[in-house]
Amino acid sequence: MQVMPEARRVVVGVDGSPNSMAALRRASDEAFRRSARLEVVRVLDGTPGRIRTARAWLRLRTLAARKIPRSRHILTRLRIVYGDPAAVLPQAAERAELLVIGARVNSQHGNPFGGHTVPIVLDTSPCEVVICADHAASARARTDH
Repeated sequence: MQVMPEARRVVVGVDGSPNSMAALRRASDEAFRRSARLEVVRVLDGTPGRIRTARAWLRLRTLAARKIPRSRHILTRLRIVYGDPAAVLPQAAERAELLVIGARVNSQHGNPFGGHTVPIVLDTSPCEVVICADHAASARARTDH
């Protein structure tokens, strides 16, 4: 009997926000550096539905295609899952090497870790977690006020 090693994986949560897109860029780079498959996860709340899932998957495909080099597309898997991101993202990262998420965009008192998702993911993730922020978008938001 031959035992095949499990594929290496980097998981990233993407919701389309600037910080999640920064996370997607970082995860893509990490997956390439680690020779791992990139798994892009979009978490939706509410009840699953075929049309809703298909629309979300098409949007996720468009977002990923803009940020991931074309040479990496074949090693990228897109997933739509339903539930609370704080619970679902660590589950999606089972047996992964790395989980990459975006910092909270509109946090109380400017604390990107002050929301619901980031602290729970940090406590429950089965692997290393990287939290990303798009500093260019943050700078633009500060100058727009």
